Amino acid sequence: MKALDELTFDNRFARLGDAFSTHVLPEPLDNPRLVAASPAAMALLDLDPAVAESPVFAELFGGHKLWAEAEPRAMVYSGHQFGSYNPQLGDGRGLLLGEVYNQAGEHWDLHLKGAGQTPYSRMGDGRAVLRSSIREFLASEALHALGIPSSRALCVIGSDTPVWREKQERGAMVLRLAPSHIRFGHFEFFYYTKKPEQQKQLGEHVLAAHFPECLEQPEPYLAMFREIVERNAELIAKWQAYGFCHGVMNTDNMSILGITFDFGPFAFLDDFDAHFICNHSDDQGRYSFSNQVPIGQWNLSALAQALTPFISVEALRESLGLFLPLYQAHYLDLMRRRLGFTQAEDDDQKLVERLLQLMQSSGVDYSLFFRRLGEETPEQSLARLRDDFVDRSGFDAWAELYRQRVARDPIQGQDLRRERMHAVNPLYILRNYLAQKAIDAAEAGDYSEVRRLHQVLSRPFEEQPGMDSYAERPPEWGKHLEISCSS
Repeated sequence: MKALDELTFDNRFARLGDAFSTHVLPEPLDNPRLVAASPAAMALLDLDPAVAESPVFAELFGGHKLWAEAEPRAMVYSGHQFGSYNPQLGDGRGLLLGEVYNQAGEHWDLHLKGAGQTPYSRMGDGRAVLRSSIREFLASEALHALGIPSSRALCVIGSDTPVWREKQERGAMVLRLAPSHIRFGHFEFFYYTKKPEQQKQLGEHVLAAHFPECLEQPEPYLAMFREIVERNAELIAKWQAYGFCHGVMNTDNMSILGITFDFGPFAFLDDFDAHFICNHSDDQGRYSFSNQVPIGQWNLSALAQALTPFISVEALRESLGLFLPLYQAHYLDLMRRRLGFTQAEDDDQKLVERLLQLMQSSGVDYSLFFRRLGEETPEQSLARLRDDFVDRSGFDAWAELYRQRVARDPIQGQDLRRERMHAVNPLYILRNYLAQKAIDAAEAGDYSEVRRLHQVLSRPFEEQPGMDSYAERPPEWGKHLEISCSS
């Protein structure tokens, strides 16, 4: 394991030059202190988890100190926000401190969020507040533990720095890791500003650094775009299967690597609602839960437009046509496993759709239903779950089809069935009310609940003694929390 001063930097993105980013130093937080750190994320940098408790840790990730090899840069990009093109966005409160590679040869961006003003802050203060930093820290690690590709969060640093949003809050910084923070909006920026040389330079960098296998194909850019389509189809299938709502699927918040990031007002479904809107600011419901699939395809088409200098329109359209079939295949495969099936049948999609319709009309808890479905034999589980449904006759009809479907599946034995289902059906998810309770405690100076919740969510599929309260249905107040982008 390494100490903090032993990290090895290789700042590839910074070497692209000033057309791609601007050198900016972090603005230090007042009295920085550790709120929480993720040992699993620290391991990605080969860091000893014990260094998180050292004073220099909070100073480094609170903006007071910097490695000599770091080159903090604010990236420039553009993007479509709520469907409208914004010509220049960029890192308005974040800095790419540099790229570190570990002993396995993996490169990780060190991206400090809440680091102060940059040339792209657009009248903002460049700060992040404690509540949003805690939410990102918890969500990043929770998504990863569920098997959903995501940026990672190494730590949250709190402070005494006052920050004004709807009220006065305290500033914080979150250090997030990803193999790359390049977005769809990076390509859009150079396309719409008509800078073909920089766009080609960006494309060559992305191919070499992140899609080297595509360089061996006859059309590297086309191979890369197809890979991006495939990764995003699988990503959004996992969002939908686990009831995750991103909240702000602007093209500047979409990763070229197909990972989840820049999710501010996110939520996991409590009661199943296909039309759920998790972002209080999304008046039209553009980014509702049910819209995430078509919006994913829309965003890929916006990226395709930006790649027309490199790829024919016909080939781009053909590649975009792969998105929905790939999404449906990934989604149905995961939903089959959540229902305990090991083989595919033609009517499985209808069985899933009918279940979701029944859950919608009865307000059934999405995550707990699947977990409880695998607890006992199908007959016992269905008998217990029946009481959650208003339409009893409708549920009974579905349950009979489900029992017949289970009987046809080759898996044998309830113990094996429970093991397989519990491996994909989490007992613990990051419900908004759980995050809010941890935030309330942290804002009062008690960080223990943030750390405890993080530990629980790092093992979402395993029953953890003494943690029953984290697996309960939320109270009514917890289902109606309003989350906005004002972080």
